[in-house]
Amino acid sequence: QVQLVESGGGLVQAGGSLRLSCAASGSSFTLGTMGWYRQAPGKQRELVATITRGSNINYADSVKGRFTISRDNTKSTVYMQMNSLKPEDTAVYYCNVRGFYSGSPDYWGQGTQVTVSS
Repeated sequence: QVQLVESGGGLVQAGGSLRLSCAASGSSFTLGTMGWYRQAPGKQRELVATITRGSNINYADSVKGRFTISRDNTKSTVYMQMNSLKPEDTAVYYCNVRGFYSGSPDYWGQGTQVTVSS
């Protein structure tokens, strides 16, 4: 019904930057909280950052001060600017979008690989 298309991942050296984008399309629904999660090899998926429809933001402690999440509701898109990247940030990053209304499903992007070399 709703498809999330991620872009912006890639290979970057430590200290570099990347900007991830996730655009929602398909069946119309009101976007609620949007966020980014990541999963490193051998580890569970973890929350990186979330942003509500009202732009309340939460970051994982490990990325505070380095990552910035934002959204553009007119474009149904969530972004994450990642600066001062570290090798520990290497993971597959997944976009997640919830419907605004209670009981609405959530959707996941296909994942985009971020690799940070030292």
